[in-house]
Amino acid sequence: MASCVLDGHRLIPNRSLWIDFVTVRNASWRHGNVVLLGDAAHTAHFSIGSGTKLAMEDAIALAWAFRDTDDVPAATAAYEAERKPIVESTQRAAQGSLEWFEGIGRYMGQEPRIFAFNLLTRSRRITYTELQLRDPGFIASVDAVFDGRPPMFTPYRLRGLELANRVVVSPMDMYSAVDGTPGDFHLVHLGARGIGGAGLVMTEMICVSADGRITPGCGGLYRDEHTAAWRRIVDFVHANGHAKIGCQLGHSGRKGSTKLMWEAEDEPLDAGNWPLLAPSPLPYQPGINQVPREMTRADMDAVRDDFVAATRRAAEAGFDLLEVHMAHGYLLSSFLSPLTNVRADAYGGSLENRARFPLEVFAACRAAWPEERPMSVRISAHDWCDEGFTDDDAVALARLLRRAGCDIVDVSSGQVSPDQEPAYGRSFQTPFADRIRHEAGIPAIAVGAISSSDDVNTIVLSGRADLCALARPHLHDPHWTLHAAADQEYDVEWIPQYRSGKRPPPTGKGDGIRRAPVRRFDAAPDDLDAPPARWRPRVSA
Repeated sequence: MASCVLDGHRLIPNRSLWIDFVTVRNASWRHGNVVLLGDAAHTAHFSIGSGTKLAMEDAIALAWAFRDTDDVPAATAAYEAERKPIVESTQRAAQGSLEWFEGIGRYMGQEPRIFAFNLLTRSRRITYTELQLRDPGFIASVDAVFDGRPPMFTPYRLRGLELANRVVVSPMDMYSAVDGTPGDFHLVHLGARGIGGAGLVMTEMICVSADGRITPGCGGLYRDEHTAAWRRIVDFVHANGHAKIGCQLGHSGRKGSTKLMWEAEDEPLDAGNWPLLAPSPLPYQPGINQVPREMTRADMDAVRDDFVAATRRAAEAGFDLLEVHMAHGYLLSSFLSPLTNVRADAYGGSLENRARFPLEVFAACRAAWPEERPMSVRISAHDWCDEGFTDDDAVALARLLRRAGCDIVDVSSGQVSPDQEPAYGRSFQTPFADRIRHEAGIPAIAVGAISSSDDVNTIVLSGRADLCALARPHLHDPHWTLHAAADQEYDVEWIPQYRSGKRPPPTGKGDGIRRAPVRRFDAAPDDLDAPPARWRPRVSA
């Protein structure tokens, strides 16, 4: 095609170095009477076009700092304090744009309107709602791909399971079970979210054995009375509204036998500790947590069988979806990470070896789980540590999971090592889900600082993930999805007991009803309006 258009002439490129762009960051921009400005202090990828602007703003800020004082150290310190947060925010946006262009090949099969939307929202600063205000005709045209409804309210099917929308109540440990048995608290907690409009409600990590609990308050599925207690909750969710409910199964590994989170996070019990298992005898926090026993093949057999028994109980309890927890440094996750798995046998070394036992557990659960019901796996797509598990590893693992029969990957990150340095920010883990969805060819759930319906619409419409899981927003508001529908003036069904609350109350100002703005929940300690940088070594002068 190119030869036809160019009539055989050679295409002459310019010297745009977009692929090999080096991002410069400096711990300090000043030393004595020497001050760094512009590209000497920081760089931002060409695709957002702000390099000259940043340099000029640096110069203006430095001049204004000296207007206020003749003291050189004080003025340069004030300049850096004012400019650095602004520049770092811009660099996060630039990093998101850089990575989008680096991975542009993964989007080439997208429908042209969706591709255009993806391009416009690549830095995650411009969103669905903002584009709707700027160009309602364009958003109407891309909404047509989703039958004219907000993308978050389109149904989604996994095997025989159909979800009413793309919202997931993310697993949240409540530490409120008694000897593994969930009680009234769990019924109210999960039941309230079950009638709150989300398509799928996930349980906390349900432990497959007493010794596989994180804390004494963790729920379990290793006794018959546990099955009956979970069935009570599942039956309530199914009987009240349209939500489906999923069971997340896991084993704590080296992070077990600790106090309740609000007592002391990740610290061992004062008394009554149980023995811990791990792929390698490495404590989570040296000198604080127990040293786990390195697992033998017999230990692996026993743990696998515990997962299978719990899977059968989950099916008996009526759960719609089963998720195997391979994230956050718990047992199966610790096999996957080279930071926590230093074995020299067939279960250590290469990623294929490190994934051998987790995949064996998944295959055994898949064989015990009803064929028509889907299975997911939660992974930590990055350890946020040097020499740890990376997003490249996550894509490779997702391919292995797809071949093993996994239906969708729940993409989290971190919590594997206490030395992690995550790049928090607005929907900061979504790029990992994006890569897995497009490069591994498997559906993905995005999770992490997704805080508004605008975020969900943007992620789903751009094709970065198929479902979005939200945790803290659902603690703040159990009916978050119903309220998101009202905010967007989209009609969804409420349960009959709550139907009279569907219409927002009058404001008292005239006869009209005031529509709430897009709700954003402050779910991360960083700037939610700017995306984070993917974990990369920093380049310093």
